[in-house]
Amino acid sequence: MRRLTKIGAASAVLVLALAGCAQDDEGPGDEASQDLCDGGGEGPNVGLAYDVGGRGDQSFNDSAAVGLQKAIDELDASCTEAEAQDGEAESAREDRLRALAEAGHNPIIGVGFAYSDAANIVAPDFPDINFGVIDGFDPDEEPNDNVAYLGFAENEGSFLVGVAAALTTEADHVGFVGGVNTPLIQKFEAGYIAGVEAVDPAIQVDVQYIEESDLAGFNDPAGGKAAAAGMYDGGADVVYHASGGSGSGVFDAAVDAGDGMWAIGVDSDQYLTASEEAQPHILTSMLKRVDTATFNMIQSIADGEPLVSYQVYNLEADGVGYSTSGDFLSEDTISQIDEFAEQIKSGEITVPDAP
Repeated sequence: MRRLTKIGAASAVLVLALAGCAQDDEGPGDEASQDLCDGGGEGPNVGLAYDVGGRGDQSFNDSAAVGLQKAIDELDASCTEAEAQDGEAESAREDRLRALAEAGHNPIIGVGFAYSDAANIVAPDFPDINFGVIDGFDPDEEPNDNVAYLGFAENEGSFLVGVAAALTTEADHVGFVGGVNTPLIQKFEAGYIAGVEAVDPAIQVDVQYIEESDLAGFNDPAGGKAAAAGMYDGGADVVYHASGGSGSGVFDAAVDAGDGMWAIGVDSDQYLTASEEAQPHILTSMLKRVDTATFNMIQSIADGEPLVSYQVYNLEADGVGYSTSGDFLSEDTISQIDEFAEQIKSGEITVPDAP
């Protein structure tokens, strides 16, 4: 069981959230059973609030945990982890962040845009504590003085894997599976399609979202599998997902579809965490360096210069990229992807951020 700091009246909220981190002891959830916060250092006392799916999602939550682990190793950080639950009320996120703040954590990092409203409500009540939100935003466009909105150029990274898909497909037919139809995930879609079209605008691109608004779309492997299977059955031979924990279902669909069917991972190098059956089908992954943003937020507290307002991790800042694990991308394909990357960095190519 994770070490808990006593947090007074709000303790029940955080205890319930922490209990949600205890996933199965087998399979992809193994990361969740490893207690990062067992013990404490003299560095920053971090509160990390995961999004739906939690640690063990083999995606952006796990990437945040990598950044936390680096802070523990290099900055002697201590921490408490908490996790969102499927279908919870917005007030639960507020309570979770407030409980971490009342426990004295600084910084407090919410993993996922769904923490934006909660952070914007809670942060003003704790002016001496710094909050960070991965993919965060302030709908009033007046950022709180003690909140860092840690964003990424997902469209740029998605452009690169779109190029990879276009150079790999033999059917001239590829697909995109999104977890939830939000402006954030639409950035992935837009960049991916732009990358495909930069190679060959005649290639067909199928697009399907698992959910229109329900965040459960990021933790629905069955839904991911059904969406991808429909694309493979319809003639696509490469499918890119931006669906969090639902992506494991996309990989399963690629396995079932057989030889020559490819999937593209997201956020982290998913070839490294996929099953042995799925690995031969994972062409590449779009790397979104949530680990870098998480560590940088913690380090800014250690340095006494907290990050605030909007921070963007783009291709130029090595905030996004693509993986080559599995060696499925040819040297010529890698060369062409890298040429496009340089054109994006130089401004020669501007990647759209909406479909």
